Amino acid sequence: MSALQDLRVLVVENDEMSASLLQMQLEQFGAEVAGVAASVADALRLLAAQRPDVVLLDYRLARNETSEPVAAALVEAGVPFVLATGMSAAQLPAAMGAGVLLVKPYLSIDLCTALQRAVGRSSQAASSYT
Repeated sequence: MSALQDLRVLVVENDEMSASLLQMQLEQFGAEVAGVAASVADALRLLAAQRPDVVLLDYRLARNETSEPVAAALVEAGVPFVLATGMSAAQLPAAMGAGVLLVKPYLSIDLCTALQRAVGRSSQAASSYT
């Protein structure tokens, strides 16, 4: 069985190439990509339409948006998330602390482990990101 078997992941990433790469990585780990959103509005619309098991958020989105409103909606809905960013925890707004921090650049196994941590799945390769 794959590490993320049947896990429904919503990807919030405005860079098309990065989103495609993430989709391939997630599928290789057995996850199902529930959708890809490039903006806050797209992410909130997808969240209202379906309930993913976990969300992978890029902090900085297009048009100078950040994923803070998405993170707030996820916390309110009780949906775990992984925040992928090049920023340190100290540089992020406190509201983002509800997620698992995944510092860019990262390896595929780091992505897998962060998602497992976010949803509470055990992993032998677990390591701390926060």
